[in-house]
Amino acid sequence: MGSPQGSTTALRTTASDMYVHVVDVMPVYVKELIAGGAAGAFAKTVIAPLERVKILLQTRSQGFHSLGVFSTMKKLQKQEGLLGFYKGNSASVIRIIPYAALHFMVYEQYRCWILNNCSLLGTGPFIDLLAGSAAGGTAVLCTYPLDLARTKLAYQVSATKGRCNYLLGRPISQPTYNGIVDVFRSVYKEGGVRFLYRGLGPTMIGILPYAGLKFYTYEKLKSHVPEDSQKSVILQLSCGALAGLFGQTFTYPLDVVRRQMQVQNLRISNHGDTKMKTTMQGLVNIIRNQGSRQLFAGLSLNYLKIIPSVAIGFTTYDMIKSWLRVPPRQKRIQSASTA
Repeated sequence: MGSPQGSTTALRTTASDMYVHVVDVMPVYVKELIAGGAAGAFAKTVIAPLERVKILLQTRSQGFHSLGVFSTMKKLQKQEGLLGFYKGNSASVIRIIPYAALHFMVYEQYRCWILNNCSLLGTGPFIDLLAGSAAGGTAVLCTYPLDLARTKLAYQVSATKGRCNYLLGRPISQPTYNGIVDVFRSVYKEGGVRFLYRGLGPTMIGILPYAGLKFYTYEKLKSHVPEDSQKSVILQLSCGALAGLFGQTFTYPLDVVRRQMQVQNLRISNHGDTKMKTTMQGLVNIIRNQGSRQLFAGLSLNYLKIIPSVAIGFTTYDMIKSWLRVPPRQKRIQSASTA
């Protein structure tokens, strides 16, 4: 009769073997989808409060257009409480899971395809720039309506005056939208499918260089890390932070234009702004009516947001790929080329 300790060891061995078997039969692209989605959701939840405040500053939401970062946080806490910092986060997470999953997975696929079919381009970080840009554009096209919903929900601020209800002793107004489905229904009724992609122009113009620079910088920095230190979480976080910082600096004004185009119907009624139809018109209108500094409204806060966001995203992605036993890139490229 076997000992309890021996039975426990046998069970652990069986469970471990089963895990290895399930993981090994899983297609690589499925593993990359899982790793990318989990990484995006985790990173987005960590920085959700900073994202809410940034959107209020970018869109000059009523009552917040003349406030700074800390004043906005203080007023938001007073009017909506702690949960106010997470308004729109459900739409953000619902969006980021497919977005990040597609972004990382498609990046790997594009990268592998370019290396196997465009040998004249070499094998350096320039490939990461091309693959990252293409992956960013693909992911945005597939998930943009969710980003629109997230922005509209985050733009709403509960008022303290007028007709209102009460929650936890604080007066709040009835929001314009009651959730993601309500946003989709209202926007579709307003202008059809086309309105679900309002602001896509500056988004695409911004995401192509941003996503490309992000992957380029991350892989370039990692290439300078000694091989025996590349699994260091601290070094991965550092490379990811610098990659996000570099990419965001060059594309931030386009992000401001995108946000304002997404909520412009609400802004026009509150501020009397001119309607933006193109990216260039949006840039000109913001400079003329709000000043050139508005193109960088919330940038300091975005640095605080993007550093942990990209750092956590890249690090989590690499860690989960390791747990899921994704083969090294070079091995996959060689396998694809001999197939």
